[in-house]
Amino acid sequence: MRHADVFRKTAETAIRVNLHLDGSGERYFETGLPFLEHMLDQIARHGLFDLRVEAQGDLQIDAHHTVEDIGITLGQAFTRAIGDKTGICRYGHAYVPLDEALSRVVLDISGRPGLSFNCNFVRAMVGSFDLDLVHEFFQGFVNHAGVTLHVDNLRGENAHHQCETIFKAFGRALRMAAAFDPRAANRIPSTKEVL
Repeated sequence: MRHADVFRKTAETAIRVNLHLDGSGERYFETGLPFLEHMLDQIARHGLFDLRVEAQGDLQIDAHHTVEDIGITLGQAFTRAIGDKTGICRYGHAYVPLDEALSRVVLDISGRPGLSFNCNFVRAMVGSFDLDLVHEFFQGFVNHAGVTLHVDNLRGENAHHQCETIFKAFGRALRMAAAFDPRAANRIPSTKEVL
């Protein structure tokens, strides 16, 4: 099973992420951020990843460092778990609706980090969670996972629904890209063909 366990400590946070790419969607979260845990739950469920995230951060200031560092640590765990990428599909995409909201996520496990994030949330907060941090989470992830990620919320009138469709679509697209393609069993997907 493709697996990684990563611990990251900074002056502001201590994060542990345990990730199994070929899991069944088992999950455990202890971050102090209930809404983020709800979103991480969507990644695990829809990606069928076994995911454990434990975080301590300077939440007395705000959630910024904790959310960003969870994204970074998840990206580091993904890089370790995916290994040399032999036989993977490399590209993934998903459209996910939730009532009036619809999001599209397209990604490339390319080794080149890049984020295009297009979502105009209809409000700035869901409960006490600042939705600006969604971008920070994904920026942290792509910078350390070597993934090119395009996130587009196509419509939505409820910020919770907008956010949830993004995380569900991300889980499904990542699952698709990380899956094995039996026709490419011994090949490492690359932008250059080695002869």
